[in-house]
Amino acid sequence: MCKRLQGVKSGEKSKGRGTEAWEKTMAASVPHPKIVKKYTKKFKRHHSDRYDRVAENWRKQKGIDSCVRRRFRGTIPQPNIGYGSNKKTKFMTPSGHKVFLVKNIGDLDVLLLHTKTYAAEIASNISAKNRIEIVAKAKKFGVKVTNPKGRVSIEA
Repeated sequence: MCKRLQGVKSGEKSKGRGTEAWEKTMAASVPHPKIVKKYTKKFKRHHSDRYDRVAENWRKQKGIDSCVRRRFRGTIPQPNIGYGSNKKTKFMTPSGHKVFLVKNIGDLDVLLLHTKTYAAEIASNISAKNRIEIVAKAKKFGVKVTNPKGRVSIEA
């Protein structure tokens, strides 16, 4: 076992970014199989590297002579069903939670009984004042917040 895990098991504090307090109050996720991403790069459109007018967004090749459509050796990979994620780990973050977008304080009440399955993510257009209230309420409920420090400046 590595030293880092031994230190955590024996009760020592980990030297992180000040997240120890969050980890103690937040609910741990439900046990799940290992999250496997079969393909982490983006699928790029054929010839997007060659021509500026062709964007990188994926488009299926439909030409009768297309080497990509005919799956010749050495051509770019195409997205297909085999790259799909495991049903049990689909949409999961590395912490093991699924993300629930919170737009107001009332939305946190939905997560009250699902603290081990879902984590709250505060929407980007929420003001700093409301963010502080949402984070405080989430801490009280024991709900994990994926972006608790957004728009909040800590004054010394």
